[in-house]
Amino acid sequence: MTWARRAVPAAAAAAAVVALAARDLIQRDHALLRNFPVLGRARYVLEAIGPELRQYIVAGNNEERPFTRDQRRWVYASAKQQNNYFGFGTDNDIEYTPGYPIIKHRTFGRAVPPSTPTAGHDVRLPCAKVLGAARGRAHAFRPESVVNISGMSFGSLSGNAIAALNKGAALADCLQNTGEGGLSPYHRNGGDLVFQLGTAYFGCRDEQGRFSLDRLKELVAGAPVKALEIKLSQGAKPSLGGLLPGAKVSAEIAATRGIPAGQDCVSPSRHAEFSDCDSLLDWVELLAAETGLPVGIKSAVGDLGFWQELATLMRDTGRGVDFVTIDGGEGGTGAAPLIFTDSVSLPFQQGFSRVYKIFAEHDLHEQVVFVGGGKLGLPDNAVVAFALGCDMVNVGREAMLSIGCIQAQKCHTDTCPTGVATQNTWLARGLDPSLKSVRAANYLRTLRRDLVKVAEACGVEHPGLIDTDAVEILDGRTGSTPLHEVYGYQRHWGLPSAADQAEIVRLMTPEAPQGGSAPPSATAVG
Repeated sequence: MTWARRAVPAAAAAAAVVALAARDLIQRDHALLRNFPVLGRARYVLEAIGPELRQYIVAGNNEERPFTRDQRRWVYASAKQQNNYFGFGTDNDIEYTPGYPIIKHRTFGRAVPPSTPTAGHDVRLPCAKVLGAARGRAHAFRPESVVNISGMSFGSLSGNAIAALNKGAALADCLQNTGEGGLSPYHRNGGDLVFQLGTAYFGCRDEQGRFSLDRLKELVAGAPVKALEIKLSQGAKPSLGGLLPGAKVSAEIAATRGIPAGQDCVSPSRHAEFSDCDSLLDWVELLAAETGLPVGIKSAVGDLGFWQELATLMRDTGRGVDFVTIDGGEGGTGAAPLIFTDSVSLPFQQGFSRVYKIFAEHDLHEQVVFVGGGKLGLPDNAVVAFALGCDMVNVGREAMLSIGCIQAQKCHTDTCPTGVATQNTWLARGLDPSLKSVRAANYLRTLRRDLVKVAEACGVEHPGLIDTDAVEILDGRTGSTPLHEVYGYQRHWGLPSAADQAEIVRLMTPEAPQGGSAPPSATAVG
């Protein structure tokens, strides 16, 4: 009898665990629980009591890297449309952190922030420049969003992750960069694309691995490709090639890249179609003429001789790129040797500012659309990037966080627990593209909303109109330096042309009165 009494609760507990596991396997909201039923719940319990544990035992909210707990919490809450505000003031050590940026609001400005609770939630935030217009490209266009999804290849990310991001891009009306791995079926879920041409020309190569212009034209004609980006290097592994082991080259990846299935896939360290700035510009003009699309380059920043030569040739010959994407040396979604991740290529602000200065000194800065990448999916970093001259920002790891990434840092092992950066079928199934796409779109919209709010606080209508006077960099407790002095800018640098400024103000100015306050009294002055 005693045994029977003990067996009933044990059986009930086992049944409850089985039922919970079945529920976790069926649900689609949480990839971690779908891949690791019951066990994955420990993560959410630890997350819930994490602040208390860290306060006394482990680490503070701003000590983890590459993204702190506060930064991840902001992305997660934004993606889930939860409360992403923070109470009781900042826990950043502002006064004793050299290099800390401070954004200076204006008491009176041209733009007055609306006061309604939902103001800015669905704001349209187009680029202040028309991509390809300066060089007369046939398919020049104004990007609908200044926040877009960075290049992350199918193969590096799972098909479900790519599909979620593409659907999210469609919902948020922004661009998704394909990455160098080619244009997969997962990129065809409604989002507009920037097609990236890497050194292996995946997706537009012939049987010998050579670039094929005919295949490129056929590809872009059958997909919503809005621009072409020639990848010279990236922050995670500048000037290195890559290797995708044959075990990971599935039939899907092989078809997307135009390579044999099951064989090692090598990405060379350099392009075969050009070998210097002069031949690079010839190739840019060829691609633009044959496709009608704007053509740009992506690169991390090291030796500045390349940029000096490129700008000089653009000024003197009339050939040129339509956009320049600068990737910071902070690393990114690509796996790389530790020395490259930690120490090769300049971090974003230093690299971007040096390149922008070169183009400005050659009087080319108003003719080129500048795109930044490298932890710019956080509002404070993005505002500084816009002040330095960025016209758009790309988000990579932050977009991964929005669709479920938990910063496990397993991207290079094929064991990503949430199905984002893996080709493991079981792990990838945990990520539901339909649900996660909504979260990606929520995050993108929230970032745009915060950028508009900051711009309006600075007295302007658009983040691209925030100038270097609006940002100061703290030197420590008792001093600070204006942003233009930190990076050696002239006062007018960092802004679009006068004509582009006027047009973006027109596009951003609502017909209804701004502010939302009561009408002025009869005794109001001014």
